[in-house]
Amino acid sequence: MVTPAARREAVAILVEVHEMSERRACSVIGTDRTSIRYRRRRPDDAELRDRLRALAGERRRFGYRRLHVLLRREGLVVNRKKTQRLYREEGLSVRKRRGRKKATGTRAPLLTMVQPNARWSVDFVHDQFAQGRRFRIFNVIDDVTKECLAAVVDTSISGGRVARELTALIAWRGKPGLIVSDHGTEFTSNAMLAWSEEAGVPWHFIAPGKPMQNGICEAFNSKMRDELLNETLFFGLGHARSVVARWVADYNSDRPHSALDYQTPAAYAAQLTAMGDRLRHPEPLRRSPIAAAAPMKESNPRTPASAG
Repeated sequence: MVTPAARREAVAILVEVHEMSERRACSVIGTDRTSIRYRRRRPDDAELRDRLRALAGERRRFGYRRLHVLLRREGLVVNRKKTQRLYREEGLSVRKRRGRKKATGTRAPLLTMVQPNARWSVDFVHDQFAQGRRFRIFNVIDDVTKECLAAVVDTSISGGRVARELTALIAWRGKPGLIVSDHGTEFTSNAMLAWSEEAGVPWHFIAPGKPMQNGICEAFNSKMRDELLNETLFFGLGHARSVVARWVADYNSDRPHSALDYQTPAAYAAQLTAMGDRLRHPEPLRRSPIAAAAPMKESNPRTPASAG
């Protein structure tokens, strides 16, 4: 199917090269003269394009959907298709990195109540400084709200360190109903087994070779790798901690999450908390009757008159 732009180009060639009239060229091509003379009146959207390029430069691993959410927050665009068109015209497509093969086979997910602290997921991410020394990041994710509760950066994190970080997190956030992890040596150490028993927190280990049983934390790790670690050069432990802390704060408060209908994790958590408060205190939700019920009319049977 020939596009109108291609037809206009063909007519222009016939007119310039073969010295045909516009009427004759249109009859040869089989198109209408009005479509050849049409001039697009669509605005160039220079301001919107500049802001879209700026956001794409700041969020290099964001696609047009998340960029559209950010633009809509600023009141610059309403139509998602327009954002997609400008995104494509500006050549801002994100290059997809080749990932690992997905695990096959059936698996039964753990049942979780839809409330904060119902289940946490923990895992490690590795990276290295510019000098070549490696460091680790211990991530703790709330599986329901998708919030990153902690991202501990250090060159060495033992099982005892994990226990101390979780104790501090529980003191601030509250006790989770369950913690999920793989069989890493830090999680299977005696220090962690003793901590789980003393803290009274159930711990669930996923099946060996099944990382997607801890899929929420794995998805977070991939986003951290894609949007932060692969895009940043770290010059020391202090620099890495500050950069990771800023990214985590942005992830929780500003970054649209596709699994939450493009809400931020913090906004979704606040919504769940408010809903839970209303369910625990249902009195304001009960509707009072419109009007008081009318009193029942007493019926006194008549006594028969005595004859005589």
